[in-house]
Amino acid sequence: MILSLRKKIQSFELNTRSIFLIAIIVVAGSAAVFKRFMGASSSHKMNPPVKVPSKEKATAALIFLHGLGDTGHGWAEMFREFSLKNIRCVCPHAPLKPVTLNGGMVMPSWFDIKGLSPMSPEDEQGVKDSSKELQQLIAKEIADGIPAERIVIGGFSQGGAIALYTAFAADVKIGGVLALSTWLPLNKYFTNQSNARYNTDVPILQCHGLADPLVSHRWGETTHEIIKTFSPAAQFKSYSNLGHSSSPQEMQDVKAYLEEVLKDS
Repeated sequence: MILSLRKKIQSFELNTRSIFLIAIIVVAGSAAVFKRFMGASSSHKMNPPVKVPSKEKATAALIFLHGLGDTGHGWAEMFREFSLKNIRCVCPHAPLKPVTLNGGMVMPSWFDIKGLSPMSPEDEQGVKDSSKELQQLIAKEIADGIPAERIVIGGFSQGGAIALYTAFAADVKIGGVLALSTWLPLNKYFTNQSNARYNTDVPILQCHGLADPLVSHRWGETTHEIIKTFSPAAQFKSYSNLGHSSSPQEMQDVKAYLEEVLKDS
């Protein structure tokens, strides 16, 4: 089983790098708009996140990171439609960074994509830097009175990758993980049995479209298999005819997950 998983991981590492060529082409035309919106003078700093207040007093929080080339606004509007009773939602914006694979074009990105070759290095420092930013957002919610065990972190695609990495690599307590259309970066760290892993006892919901052309469903499954080796209770849900996007059914499942994990006692 371990040998089989290692083979899947090797394939996963190769194919994960290849997803971004299409993704970057899609967002490239919007880079100038993002640059105006985020502010070209602060390409390596995060602007204040979009916050969606709860209907009543907030006793819990969701911190959700968007995908490559996006901003926090779209997801904030999605969560606003949930009209959550006691859960406030925090949707940060990724800093503007040059993406190596796209000729150095500057766009909202949580970390760099350096190449498509299986020998291409991952942006380990970029992943870790964004993880630290997420940890600071967690700390701010705790300072604002939200208990750590009532904070769920999550994200879509590249943002979900940062959420998964942070949940399991950082010694910071959280209440759950929501991972949409994503993968586990720096996965060799987590398959090394000598490395410590954190938050292995929290509810994890991973969702993925069966028709995803960018982060394939198979890559999502491989991530789930890795996570299951140290977090057996993790859930994985698949959605027919769903590409690299969200759907009403997926969003219903997300809302149900949040309301169950973060319900008032």
